[in-house]
Parts: sequence; C-alpha cells; structure tokens
Amino acid sequence: MKPNTVKGTRDFTPVQMRRRNYIFETIRDVYRLHGYLPIETPALENLSTLMGKYGEEGDKLLFKVLNSGDFMDKTGLLDEQGAWQHSFPDTKALSRNLLPKISDKGLRYDLTVPFARFVVQHQNELVFPFKRYQIQPVWRADRPQKGRYREFYQCDADVIGSDSLLHEAELVQMMEEVFARLGVRVVVKINNRKILCGIAEAMGCPEKMMDITVAIDKLDKIGLDAVKAELVGRGIAEEAVEKLVPVLLLQGGYAEKMAFLGNFLASSPIGMKGVEETSTLFGLLEQMGVKVAYELDLSLARGLNYYTGAIFEVKALDVAMGSICGGGRYDDLTGVFGMKGLSGVGISFGADRIYDVLNDLGLYPERTLSGTEVLFVNFGSREQAWTFALASALRREGISVEIYPSAAKLQKQFSYADNLHIPFVVVLGEKEQEAGQVLVKDMKTGTQEAVDQMELPAWLKARL
Repeated sequence: MKPNTVKGTRDFTPVQMRRRNYIFETIRDVYRLHGYLPIETPALENLSTLMGKYGEEGDKLLFKVLNSGDFMDKTGLLDEQGAWQHSFPDTKALSRNLLPKISDKGLRYDLTVPFARFVVQHQNELVFPFKRYQIQPVWRADRPQKGRYREFYQCDADVIGSDSLLHEAELVQMMEEVFARLGVRVVVKINNRKILCGIAEAMGCPEKMMDITVAIDKLDKIGLDAVKAELVGRGIAEEAVEKLVPVLLLQGGYAEKMAFLGNFLASSPIGMKGVEETSTLFGLLEQMGVKVAYELDLSLARGLNYYTGAIFEVKALDVAMGSICGGGRYDDLTGVFGMKGLSGVGISFGADRIYDVLNDLGLYPERTLSGTEVLFVNFGSREQAWTFALASALRREGISVEIYPSAAKLQKQFSYADNLHIPFVVVLGEKEQEAGQVLVKDMKTGTQEAVDQMELPAWLKARL
C-alpha cells in the first residue's frame, strides 16, 4: 500500500510547522492587543446548525459525516435482503430522503456559524459586546488547486452584541497590523451588502439579490461576459443585467464612486443606508490614521448569505493569489438559533494562503528555520555531565537547547547542527572547563569565540 494523504489535505514538516506557527502567533498577538479572547468549538457540528447558512453553493461543499454503527439497518429503506424498499424519482429525492437517516453531523465549513451557535448556547456566561478569536481548521468539499484546500485553517476575530461601526474600523486596523508585521503589501477591498441590495432594487429585481451577489462575486475569476451570462441564466432579464454593467465597470477613487452611488441608489432607502455606513467607516479609517491601502470595490460581494452590512476582502499586491483575509457584518446570525437582534462583525485570515504568499516572497525570518537555537557538542559521559547545568540555565532564559546524544565524531555533530539550521554550537571540553569558558561557533558566519560560562546566557540572548 502506497501511503498518501487525502486529496486537498497536507502533512506539515517541522520547518513548515514553525513557519505556520509564526503566522498563527503573529495573528494571535494582534488579536490579543485589541482585547479579543480565545475560544474553541468542535470540528463536528449538527447538520441542522450548518445547513442553509452558506447559500446554495456553500451547502454543496459541506462534508457530511456518516452516523456510526449499523446506520443503514436503521434507515428502514432496506429489506432483509438488503434491497431498496422504496423507489425514488431522481437522485435529489434519494439524497433528500436518505441523508437525514444516515448522517446528522458535518465538519464545520467555517468558524462563524459555530461561533453564533456558541454565543446562543453560552449567552449567560458572556459579557456583551463579546470579542472572541478562534484559530482552528475548517473543511470544504471543494476542488483542490493552488491556494485552495479541502482542509485549512481560519484565524477568526469577531465582536458580537454591538452595531457600532467602530468595530469595522478596528478590524481594518488589525488587518493592517498583521500584514505589516508579516511584511506583505496588501490592499483591503471594502463594500456593503446594503449597497448590493440597493443595486438589485435599482436593477428592478430585488428578489434576485442573492443570485446577483453569487454571480458578481466571481467577476475576478470568470470575467464580465461570463458574469452577465450567469445572471441571465439565473432568470434575470438582459435589460436588468445591462443596468448592472456600469456599476461593475465603474472606475475612479472613493469620491467618484460615492457620487455615482448617490445618484444610482437615490430611490433605494436600503442602498442609501449602505452608502451612509460606508461613508462613516471611511471617515473612521481616516481619523485612525490607517495607512494600509484600502478602496471601495463595488464588485465585492462575499457570497455568504449571512452578511448584511460592511464586507471586506484582502488581496496581496505582489503575488497572484485569491483573498487572504475577508469578513463582514452580520445583523442576525444568532437569530436562527433563537437569539434575535444580536449584531456582529468579524474577519478571518486565511493562514494557508498567507503561508503560500510568505513562501513565494521569501519573507519568513531565519528563526523559523530551526526550533533549536543551541547545540552542545558531546565528547563523552564526563564532558556531557558538565553541559547539564549550562543547558538548564539557557532554557531558564527561554533559549532552546539540545545536547547531542552520543560522543560521535565532531564532523557528524556539526553536520547535524548545520542540517537543522541550528545557529550556535557550544563546545565544552576539558580545556574549556578548566578555564571556566565555552567555545561558541556561529554556524552562519563560521566564526568562533571563547565565552565565560557565567556570561553565556546573556551572550547568546544578545545575538539571538
């Protein structure tokens, strides 16, 4: 049997894990600085929690988990010989009747819907507005390709229980800080679902708002002509589609776009509400002194049904890659779980795509190459015993240390350090012990220096 991973999933080597942890720790630290608190939710959720929250496209991508045990015997659909007892007119009818009997659980598609369930379930334990972050894997039955996986991590931050646009501005500020720390140049694209509702009204087909957003969310991937064809295929009249084209082709800066919307959406109260919210948000970003590039993008739709206000998407400027961060406002996601009128807003960093971006740009710091910072050479049992106290002293200072496990040839021990990118090798032989010193070799420069044993922790910390 040839060992392999499931398509769309990956193993991670120690170097890859150090690099991934560098991303997670960067994001986690920014979240913490803005007052967000950590939670976790199970990988498995009830299908009743997940279904119907992500739109038609999202529901198709849910991984559904078979019930354990003899579930087929309990469906009532098979006779004693194992033959079907019922006939179904088509595969959809079969799926509709069979699925509830064999599966009532699924792998989470994102972290936001489980978070809404969490809030309702634990509402008496929380203080609102409640700010949480969550870094966990999610699963989607998608077609794997570059930057798109079936199992991947999301790094979410949400605040729920407040409709203040200050939270939207703070989230953009957090995006700015994370990507500045990672060294990635990005642009933050901003739109508002209320503006999209207004556009649907101006087109004369408000009932087709979801169809319109699903189609225009693909504009970057399939182009304008294909979006127009899909809209017509979804039952939208060609005349209505032509009204949308100027919106999708609109050029210019923020002021020009807002002036256009003021005229285009004048007859739509909900559209004008979106314009007002967008104006407030951009004003807050200016007051905060946000320096990251951000722009109003009217083609941005975010195809998830639960968004109701501001929506965000972040693109890397120097790498051809899909969205590496996104999010938005949802006014009543908890309502489906029985807790009405609780507004929230959040973002999610796509750690796996960010990993690929940092890889392509060579932006990982050298410290991510190795977990060990210092290797002690082993000359034998006597010299090995001398290293124990020094190794413990270094670890108390937060320096990661290994002692080579046997008295192998020096060349082998130095090759071990070199292959693992360990930056410093410490030699402690009889001559060094008598002088109260160690000999430290810098593996990057090849230089060696005698250091007093008592001063070794400070010497290394100054260079690490």
